[in-house]
Amino acid sequence: MKKIILAVVLFQFIGCSELQQVVYQLPQGGSLGNDEIANGLKEALNMGIDKQVSKLTQTDGFFMNELVKIMLPEELQKVDKTLRDIGLANLADEGLKILNRAAEDAVGEATPIFVNAVKGMTFNDAKNILLGSDNAATMYLTNATQTELYNKFNPVIKNSFSKVGADKIWNNLITRYNSIPLTNNVNPDLTDYVTQEALKGVFTMIAVEEKEIRNKVSSRTTEVLKKVFALQD
Repeated sequence: MKKIILAVVLFQFIGCSELQQVVYQLPQGGSLGNDEIANGLKEALNMGIDKQVSKLTQTDGFFMNELVKIMLPEELQKVDKTLRDIGLANLADEGLKILNRAAEDAVGEATPIFVNAVKGMTFNDAKNILLGSDNAATMYLTNATQTELYNKFNPVIKNSFSKVGADKIWNNLITRYNSIPLTNNVNPDLTDYVTQEALKGVFTMIAVEEKEIRNKVSSRTTEVLKKVFALQD
């Protein structure tokens, strides 16, 4: 029992090569078996999805979160700065809110996709996550869901922009900007830009929760998580 628990929970205190040897030598029996290990990791992922992704769907979930707030592309941030410098900060904020509100609308499509990805996780996936870095579970979700999430987010964001005419305004603005000599071309597709930024935001917040669960005992709020992640006598 102690061998199994130590192999599961000491991954952040000893080298990966030593831990890998222990994992491969685990007995098949015991009260903490492969299924329970995998279930613990699945539960950790589901907690991250429920706690962090759901926050992003709320009003200001993106706009008031400095970790994920969607800004103008770097090449156009001088436009934002100029508006603020001449006393039009409210106008600049409204422009940014349009981008972030669209992302907040789209993220509601993420949860069922993540749930399916977690359900499909095998014990080998769980073992790789266990032996991995603080964001190994997040990277698993990224690889398993990114394409499907993009395809779900994109039409929602496009619809949000169409309602306020932001897509046409953006396309005209960027097309004119790109025609200026000696400037770096900016993606004129507002929907694609915000979709990509929304994806980054989702995975950023899942990574935050994963790190919390791995490194803080207080974040392990269920018995399975305590068994899998906490050192026991």
